[in-house]
Amino acid sequence: MNAKTPAALVLEDGRVFRGAAYGAQGRTLGEAVFCTGMTGYQETLTDPSYHRQIVVQTAPQIGNTGWNDEDDESARIWVAGYVVRDPARTPSNWRSRRTLDDELARQGVVGISGIDTRTLTRHLREHGAMRAGVFSGDALGDDAAMADQVLASPPMKGADLAGEVTTAQPYVVQAQGERRFRVAALDLGIKSNTPRQLSRRGIETHVLPSTSSLEELLAVEPDGVFLSNGPGDPQTQVEAIALTREALRREIPLFGICFGNQILGRALGLGTYKMRYGHRGINIPVIDVETGRVAITAQNHGFALEGEPGQSFDSPFGAARISHYCPNDDTVEGVRCAEVPAFSVQYHPEAAAGPHDAAPLFDEFVTLMEKKAR
Repeated sequence: MNAKTPAALVLEDGRVFRGAAYGAQGRTLGEAVFCTGMTGYQETLTDPSYHRQIVVQTAPQIGNTGWNDEDDESARIWVAGYVVRDPARTPSNWRSRRTLDDELARQGVVGISGIDTRTLTRHLREHGAMRAGVFSGDALGDDAAMADQVLASPPMKGADLAGEVTTAQPYVVQAQGERRFRVAALDLGIKSNTPRQLSRRGIETHVLPSTSSLEELLAVEPDGVFLSNGPGDPQTQVEAIALTREALRREIPLFGICFGNQILGRALGLGTYKMRYGHRGINIPVIDVETGRVAITAQNHGFALEGEPGQSFDSPFGAARISHYCPNDDTVEGVRCAEVPAFSVQYHPEAAAGPHDAAPLFDEFVTLMEKKAR
C-alpha cells in the first residue's frame, strides 16, 4: 500500500523531493542528515544520538536483512524520520523477524522511499544539514504550507535533548565473571553495546540519568566515570559539564565518547561549534597524533570541539592535548589530559555494526582504573 502512497521530503531552503511513503504515514519534522554506512541500519535507527534527526541513507538499498530482535541499541527507534532510495521488497536473513517497513510503521516512524538520495546527499553536503519534514497521507499538502511547518520547527543548535533520551531510573549491568571495577556511566543517550563492552572486561556498570548529582554519582563508589554518546547541542549540558569537572577534581578515571568527548572538552575549557553536515557513518578515518596510527571508525555527530590537531592547551585541571583528528577535515576527534586520568574520543569504540578498530580504548580505560587502584 505504501508503495502507492505519495510522500514528500521538504527542506527548509524550499527544495522538495517526492517519493512514496515508507513506514508510518503522517508528518515528521527534524534535521535532515546523511549516514554513509552501508550496513547496520538497525543500530542506526535505534541509536539515541539520532533523536530529532531525519536520517538519509546514502546506501541505495536498505532493508535487505529485515529487522531482528537482537541488534537494537536501545528500547526504541529514535530517528525522527527515515529516507531511503530502494527499500527491499522481501528481507533475506535467518535472524529476520519482520520487514523494516513493518517495524517503522509499528513504531510510528514516518519515512519516504524512491527519491534520489545521491542528489539529496550532495545538496546537504553543499548547503549543510538543515531542518526538514517528511509528509505523507493526510499530512501531505501544498509545498508552501509544508515549508512553513518546517520553518516553524526548532533548529538543532541550542537543542537540549539528552534529557529526552536518558534513562528515567538508574540500572546496573553486571560484570561478566569476577568483578574487577565499578563504573558510573552518565547516560546522555547511551547505546546498549557500551555496557556490554565494559561487562566483558569485568566491569559492573551503573547507568545513571543525565541529571544525576555528584552525591548520586559518588554513592556508586565508582572506580571510573563514563560519559556516553547522545544527541543535541553540548553547550546545553550545564549539569553534565559541572559533574565532569567534579569528577576531574577528584581525579576519578574518566572516559568519554562522542557527546561525552564534547562534554569533557567543554569541562576542560574548549568551545564547541555546529558542523556543516557532521560525520555519520561507519567508515570515517581518525589519526592518533602520538602514534600516527589510523583507525576506521563509526561516528554520529553534528557538533565538534574547537581546536587543532596535536594542539596542547592549559585547562583548570592541568595540561591537556588534542589527541586525535579526522584527516578529512581536521575535526577534533579526541582529548587527553596529562595531569588527571581522563581521555575521550569523538567516535564509537563500541560500534555494534563495526568497524572494531577502536575497541581497545575500553582496555585503556581499564588501565587507567588499574593505575588509580595501585
